[in-house]
Amino acid sequence: MGNGTSIGRVRGLGSAKGGVVHHWLLQRFTAIGNLLTVLFLLVSLVLLPDYSYVTVVEWISRPVPATIMALLVVTTFWHARLGLQVLVEDYVHEHANKFACIAALNLAAFAGAAFGVFSIVRLALGAHA
Repeated sequence: MGNGTSIGRVRGLGSAKGGVVHHWLLQRFTAIGNLLTVLFLLVSLVLLPDYSYVTVVEWISRPVPATIMALLVVTTFWHARLGLQVLVEDYVHEHANKFACIAALNLAAFAGAAFGVFSIVRLALGAHA
């Protein structure tokens, strides 16, 4: 193998096997989960008799809608975190900044999902004003 050209230096080294496929699959699975749960939300909202606070709280107090809405919140935040992590990995080059950005991203995604699930659980259990 020649050392003079770029192709000569990399020929025969093979795949990096960096685990990109796992991340890509997770993004696709969360996208499918988002699609299904949003479709459920839209169909459910169309079938409601009116959109008053009482009607919507009564709807989300049932176990199936509450569970699916919690799944919607979790998959949406997870999907957003995965996409933004790729963005950070591609455009933030300094390792300390990259670590800080990903840590802040993970904290924000976890906090947002936890707040959303907490709000749904609170409504589902009847602790509303």
